[in-house]
Amino acid sequence: QVQLLESGGGLVQPGGSLNLSCAAAGTVFAINNMGWYRRAPGKQRELVATITSGGSTNYANAVKGRFTVSRDNAKNSVYLQMNSLTPEDTAVYYCNADVRSLRMLGYRTYWGQGTQVTVSS
Repeated sequence: QVQLLESGGGLVQPGGSLNLSCAAAGTVFAINNMGWYRRAPGKQRELVATITSGGSTNYANAVKGRFTVSRDNAKNSVYLQMNSLTPEDTAVYYCNADVRSLRMLGYRTYWGQGTQVTVSS
């Protein structure tokens, strides 16, 4: 079995920063693409950032220049550094990963449990 365990959410003031972490736990053979999504109240879940196994990144226009996605393959982890936060960034953030648990199996998509990020003065 595979679980994506998230941490790092919380309450911050506008202009502040947070660093979200997500680690794949359990049996992991390989991980392909990883990323972050978010859902704000009354809105659909939207893509925030993605990163390929080779380190190529993609960002939503709303976070471009403020957020940075990275990964540590040795730790089966993906991170989201969030700077210059605004109230519009308030949402539940979910990590995502395509995980191959065993060599003989294919990739499957997994989601983290979500972590709340609240930006308020």
